Amino acid sequence: MLQALYEAGVRPDLLVGTSAGALNAAYIASRPQTVVTAKELANVWRDLCRDDVFPIHPPTLIAGLGNHRDHLVPNKPLTRLIARHLRLDRLEQAIVPFHIVAFDLLSGSEVRLCEGPAPSAVLAAAAIPGVLAPVQWGDHLLVDGGVVNNTPISHAVELGAERIYILPTQDPANRSLANPPRGALDAAVHAMRLTVDARLQVDLVRYADHAELILLPAANATRVQPTDFDHADVLIRSAFVAAREALNATAGPRRIAV
Repeated sequence: MLQALYEAGVRPDLLVGTSAGALNAAYIASRPQTVVTAKELANVWRDLCRDDVFPIHPPTLIAGLGNHRDHLVPNKPLTRLIARHLRLDRLEQAIVPFHIVAFDLLSGSEVRLCEGPAPSAVLAAAAIPGVLAPVQWGDHLLVDGGVVNNTPISHAVELGAERIYILPTQDPANRSLANPPRGALDAAVHAMRLTVDARLQVDLVRYADHAELILLPAANATRVQPTDFDHADVLIRSAFVAAREALNATAGPRRIAV
């Protein structure tokens, strides 16, 4: 989707992301807004395997199931992945203004971050509750903002965006699976996606009069699950073609959020 946007001449004035979107936004926020950058990000995803994000570590798993830890998967691999590709020490150093949306388990509310240590903020925004450890941020205990708002249109509107390009991870109108989840992790992530997709559909209607909303198609013909990293190349190529076609009618120099 990013490659199609850049090829169409779309350059963001600000970036808003959570969950996997926070990882992607963090990557491009400190780099030139070019097709080359989009291709480099695509290669990062192509090279990933499941253990790079969701490794099975029996001691952590057992401790989590026994109520001795608040997570089932160690976050060290994801921490190393973020450190390897992030070119920001702090969020406010971003070339493009960059906002991360997380969720505070203590207050039960969304938290938008635009200042502070970038690695911790990105890790917090991707910390699926119960799966990965929450991140302490001052008085907040932060987890994946996708728990309540996986496509944070509301925050882009609050920040003054007039045209918002929405890059979803899956089609909100097609939430069915080709096959049952393979395990507990797959089932938990899919259940969370069903909830957040419902929020996206509501927000598309709620904010239609506040900004121009352009929802790019999340091409996923084979219905690959979010925890499956074996089909990145097919998904990336399919999404590029679909996004390029969808962008043919969009243009205009207004304040843009991606």
